[in-house]
Amino acid sequence: MLILGASGFLGNALFKELSPYYDVYGTFTRDHADLEKNKRMFQWDAETESVNLLLQELAPDLIITCIRGDFTAQTHAHFEIIAYLIKFQKKLIFLSSANVFDVFSNYPSYEYDKTLSESIYGRFKIKIENALFRIPNHLYNIVRLPMIYGHNSPRVKELKLLYDLKEPIEVFPNVVMNATTHDKFSQQVHYLINRDLEGVYHLGSQDLIHHKELVHDILKGLGLENPIFKNVYNSNQDRYIAIIPKTHILPKNLQITIEEVVENSTKLKS
Repeated sequence: MLILGASGFLGNALFKELSPYYDVYGTFTRDHADLEKNKRMFQWDAETESVNLLLQELAPDLIITCIRGDFTAQTHAHFEIIAYLIKFQKKLIFLSSANVFDVFSNYPSYEYDKTLSESIYGRFKIKIENALFRIPNHLYNIVRLPMIYGHNSPRVKELKLLYDLKEPIEVFPNVVMNATTHDKFSQQVHYLINRDLEGVYHLGSQDLIHHKELVHDILKGLGLENPIFKNVYNSNQDRYIAIIPKTHILPKNLQITIEEVVENSTKLKS
């Protein structure tokens, strides 16, 4: 198993979750003394290197892509990976986003709804998704993610930092969304791998909440009172950026609620 971007937030969560059970390798981009000593980690930069050398050396049965950075480089890497999947009948788990639906703002989106985005990020994700839809179903999972919180997550760290600096925290009072945590996401992906499931999965919470309310609840749970909010209104009506499962429902123990997202985001854990 090869996790591209294993040194990042989500990639690292997956690496920790999966390593006890599978033969897992990962990549990192920037020089890092500790990672360079780890025989399971390889330095690789999508912007300057082909992924084919890694694929030839490791011959992974499963690839999970958690890379960030230049969209052109990422697209090229994914097209090389797709050629590898077809040639050797291997599998890819592609991390996508609720942003592939950011044009459809009047309702939540289900797994096989039409995608359409007005953002550069959303259109990039759609391009990879469409390429995957053209290959056999058993060769991929598309995993669409909402905003990710959780203890020590970048979003929670940013909230704490802005609060400590007495800076305004940007919130979207009219955005209705769902969310998840990196812990639950890792468990869900583990389940997909273990059961060898195929197709598209929406890994957001079962219930929805306004963005401002979610941020408020997390800050309250952290004991951070009277934050300064900067309200950003993109429309006069509620705007949905939420992904709900309809076709692929995970078992109850792998589902998550907004209450659990807040709980996980505010607990003390190193």
